[in-house]
Amino acid sequence: MTVLYHIPHLKPKAKLFHGLIECLCWKYFSDRSVHKKAYMSECRRSYDGNLAHPPNKKSYCIYFIPSLYSTSVIIIWRTNMSLKHTREQNYPEWYQDVITVSEMAEVSSSPGCMVIKPWGYGIWERIQRVLDDKIKETGHENCYFPLFIPLKFFQKEAEHVDGFAKEMAVVTHSRLVNENGKLVPAGELEEPLIVRPTSETIIADSFSKWVESYRDLPIMINQWANVVRWEMRPRIFLRTREFLWQEGHTAHSNYKEAEEETLTMLNVYADVAENALAMPVLRGRKPEHEKFPGAVDTYCIEAMMQDGRALQAGTSHFLGQNFAKSADIKFQSKEGKLEYAYTTSWGVSTRLIGGLIMTHADNEGMVVPPVLAPYQIVIVPVIKDKSKADEVMDYATNLYKELAKKSYNGEKLRVKLDKRDKDSLDKGWEWLRKGAPLIVEVGLRDIEKNGLMLKTRIKINTPEFKQFPSVTEFVETIEDRLASIQNEMLATAKARLENNIRTDIKTKEQMREYFSKQNAFLTDNNGIAFVRGKWCEDPETEALLKEMKITIRCIPEDQTNTEGECLLTGKKATLDVIYARSY
Repeated sequence: MTVLYHIPHLKPKAKLFHGLIECLCWKYFSDRSVHKKAYMSECRRSYDGNLAHPPNKKSYCIYFIPSLYSTSVIIIWRTNMSLKHTREQNYPEWYQDVITVSEMAEVSSSPGCMVIKPWGYGIWERIQRVLDDKIKETGHENCYFPLFIPLKFFQKEAEHVDGFAKEMAVVTHSRLVNENGKLVPAGELEEPLIVRPTSETIIADSFSKWVESYRDLPIMINQWANVVRWEMRPRIFLRTREFLWQEGHTAHSNYKEAEEETLTMLNVYADVAENALAMPVLRGRKPEHEKFPGAVDTYCIEAMMQDGRALQAGTSHFLGQNFAKSADIKFQSKEGKLEYAYTTSWGVSTRLIGGLIMTHADNEGMVVPPVLAPYQIVIVPVIKDKSKADEVMDYATNLYKELAKKSYNGEKLRVKLDKRDKDSLDKGWEWLRKGAPLIVEVGLRDIEKNGLMLKTRIKINTPEFKQFPSVTEFVETIEDRLASIQNEMLATAKARLENNIRTDIKTKEQMREYFSKQNAFLTDNNGIAFVRGKWCEDPETEALLKEMKITIRCIPEDQTNTEGECLLTGKKATLDVIYARSY
């Protein structure tokens, strides 16, 4: 494609503009993989404004394109997209662009931290709601523990401390004083306090006070909280110095019960990831060198992002008696013996939102699954004649009330009637970029037909993007429409995962060749992603993994129990693992 002219601030007359489009834009437009009819429709919407557009909406280009019949086609098209970068051009910058245009979060003036804006926090609240219900269904109760943890608690658990030592924020003073016009710390503490990086130590201290007999067990609690880890290379939602999460902690009288608890919560996380986030995951156990500090075993769920990298979406730790011994969590058994309890811990965080973005967002902005969308349907009144504004608003309000009576996924529909005093085109584009599943536009013409214009976010740039159902049909089919979107999003992500796990790499030479290339946006199931292959468990492989800049994501539950060649050393091995680069 060659640009012949750039015409800024072009304001073509509708008749001339449509004439050019209808006469010249009849071919299949291969660059956008859009059918010719849909493409013509897009061009019309670009001028009419029915398709939302970027802020600078008066810039067009004239392009020269060779046609299928060796002729030339001139096309007028807007040059600026909704995002500065595409997934194909620059995946890391595209990720940041999605966060910006969807108004989910922004970098804070507090170094290394983020501000989670209402749309982003609304998604987190939905994750909380769905997960909290499941946590309670499995017999857990919510509570809260202090943000500040005495240093002595960490000194009891050397291995645990070693795993977090470089990330800890430490409070050493209790106040500020003014010295020569400058505020300086004063009142040095007798014992430093650690700002919560995780709560195993302080919760174990409470458990030691609560447990005396086997009758006091099990203890099964959860807390929703913030934690601080001193990240040096922060990235919104993925790694920030402060983030939000939930952490569950349990104590049990025996090994088997504690291990079952660990796996139960792993399955809860997988269920939420797949059925709420529409993000398919692999379940498995972490290798020894990747375990949570102080754990006997760490289990995880791993998701594949659109660039083939892995995201650890949740972890569940079987802690054995390690923390019980350091915190002195003892109980008298049925046989009258004094024994140490077995404990677990498990958690997910706002990192899930990063996973949601990199699983579903596209080059137009964010795409949110209906189960998690703060608003599943957004109604945008289109008011061109202000003298008819009340009539349009009444129509929109009645539609809102009808939809508010409906349910989806066991909950009342979350519907937004956007009454803001802004141009309807700008409002529509804003909700598209935010990723609202369904956007409904209603104006005078819709009132005459008792209809509406429906835009389905996941269908953008396809012929199915815009539909014109009657109000009755739309209201009656709304549950099926939302379920279809949720299912399609999961199916798309699942196909990406299944089609990009390589199982044909059998030698260390093939392995090195494969990971010598860099990750990029996966197109047509072609790119660097996951490799499922053998691992010999030799400690020397840690250095090889670092050298290749990859990790062992997990040891999958479904082992083949066959013998093959370790993809790192070439030695004989039977253990199947997932190799990948990760976030």
